[in-house]
Amino acid sequence: MNRAYYKNSITEFLKEDSSLILGELSLNHTNRSLEDLQRNAWVKQIEILKKELIGLNGSLYFEFQIPRMGKRVDNIIIVNDYVFVLEFKVGDNSFGKSAELQVIDYCLDLKNFHEGSHFAKLVPLLVATNAYNSEFNLVEVLNHNEVVKCSQIGIRNAINIITKSSNEVIDVSEWENSIYKPTPTIVEVAQALYKGHKVEEISRHDSGNINLNKTSNYISNVIEESKQNSKKSICFITGVPGAGKTLAGLSIANDRMRSQEDEHAVFLSGNGPLVEVLREALARDYVITSKEKGERVTKDEAKRRTNAFIQNIHHFRDEYLKYIIEPTEKVVVFDEAQRAWSKEQVRSFMKRKKGIENFEMSEPEFLIDVMNRHKDWCTIVCLIGGGQEINTGEAGLEEWIRAFEKNYKNWDIHFSNSIINSSNYIKEEKQRIWLRENGVSETDLHLAVSVRSYRSEKVSEFVHELLELNKARVKELYSEIKKSFPIYLTRNVEVAKKWLRQQSKGTERYGLVASSGSRRLKAIGINVKNEISAPNWFLNPSEDIRSSYFLEDVATEFDIQGLEIDRTCLIWGANFYLQNDNWIYQNFKGSKWQNINKEVDKEYLKNSYRVLLTRARQGMIICVPEGSDTDHTRPKNFYDNTYDYLKEVGIEELK
Repeated sequence: MNRAYYKNSITEFLKEDSSLILGELSLNHTNRSLEDLQRNAWVKQIEILKKELIGLNGSLYFEFQIPRMGKRVDNIIIVNDYVFVLEFKVGDNSFGKSAELQVIDYCLDLKNFHEGSHFAKLVPLLVATNAYNSEFNLVEVLNHNEVVKCSQIGIRNAINIITKSSNEVIDVSEWENSIYKPTPTIVEVAQALYKGHKVEEISRHDSGNINLNKTSNYISNVIEESKQNSKKSICFITGVPGAGKTLAGLSIANDRMRSQEDEHAVFLSGNGPLVEVLREALARDYVITSKEKGERVTKDEAKRRTNAFIQNIHHFRDEYLKYIIEPTEKVVVFDEAQRAWSKEQVRSFMKRKKGIENFEMSEPEFLIDVMNRHKDWCTIVCLIGGGQEINTGEAGLEEWIRAFEKNYKNWDIHFSNSIINSSNYIKEEKQRIWLRENGVSETDLHLAVSVRSYRSEKVSEFVHELLELNKARVKELYSEIKKSFPIYLTRNVEVAKKWLRQQSKGTERYGLVASSGSRRLKAIGINVKNEISAPNWFLNPSEDIRSSYFLEDVATEFDIQGLEIDRTCLIWGANFYLQNDNWIYQNFKGSKWQNINKEVDKEYLKNSYRVLLTRARQGMIICVPEGSDTDHTRPKNFYDNTYDYLKEVGIEELK
């Protein structure tokens, strides 16, 4: 397993001719149009390391792959039991904050995802060739709160200081061949795929997990078969929250877009914030990548190039509502297809917004009807999350199946086996029987393991049991996950904010989340009605007051569904609270709370908390505020029973 462009013992590196090393680096470089800038950087790195590594014993790597980030570390040097992660800034005379965060992020990535580095002493080392050496605190460096900062003549001295009392030695062969289990964020996925990386490069490699590559391959085979036989087909991919459904969907759309341009494959989502965040992230990344290549591209130009990859499903719908024509797209991937609108919701929207009376199709039926206009073939891929409908009028998977029960008999239906094995997707047994008899069941279309919460894959189950009030099982699961996926409880928002800031390193993102119905959190300074800019909240740096880092703006379930951050603070509202071992569902109207009585609306509210509780990748803190003796909209019983329940199942309290 070769993750580096060049690797050798330090002894052999010092002996080897520099031109041969440069040649090997150039040969392994995936981009054949090697820029002078990169070549010159390697020349300088080789020259510096040939001087600075004299007298050291260990191993050296150039361009070591960090799959999750779609990047490569300039150098890794292993001496004794220390792994030095080097980032070079050739020609720089100062140490930039972004460069420090970058090298810390590399260390965190290795620590979290590379099996051989889980317990290794990882040292982030930043080299600005024309700067001055800086003092460092080794404890803070090893905790990744600080970076070792060197000039081009300070590397050996820093390594000697750090390793002087070290007697142990890392088994280098075992380290470099250990399993890598990257679990990228959806933003990192989109950026890496758009740059040309394959799904297998950025997804997990351990055989114990459902292989995302298998899912992508199955879909590709269905597309090819449909194409060859002039058939129309639909595939339903299911999975637990965070299992990689969107990764699979983006990969499919990207692969077909690159390899078969005439198919005009597109990734469609009705999740406005997700589309905005991904489009903005792609555009920003395109600008940065172009700048690195010496090309000047404005963000508007970048958006025009990248926007074709990810589109809003409602814009797609409106385009083909206006023109009764055969669509350009042969392959469409619908993200969060369970959130498509019911017939009643579409009819109301069409009447209010489009002036169309008596529209008689649900959104799933209309979208199928649009693709059915193709005279030869097409393929629809639907990504389905169970129990994630959070909006009034969201139809769920049933509406998609109902469309095929009524019409479109010539379509081939491929579906995840979990759909007919669980009432979480289709509640009516009759409809599950119809699907079993009229479609093809496939295990590769279900992604069973969450990779969002990479520290603990039982978090999704824990959240489900927590909401179902199965106390014994919740206690059991919490005891299993608490070390690898810390969950804490507090009654004080400031305590929660302090925990988030203390736990997070590098560019690990954290933020406040709350239910959109938690209107009375306004009394403690949390205003869920204050709309956020999702791209700013999810993408902007820590010094930007609009970013999640600033812990001022709160994201609701509508802002954050389909996205994730490293750590969250969920501020629990009075709209969903415990009383006599049952959830009470409320909606705030005017100046008072009103009970929610419709079962479907209760389900939407419970699902909103399910979404909020499954957005963190590394840990979360739940804040249940104190009630008030003087505010009739915030009596203590709206909060205390929920807090007591969370304490009872074992969640540790921070004060």
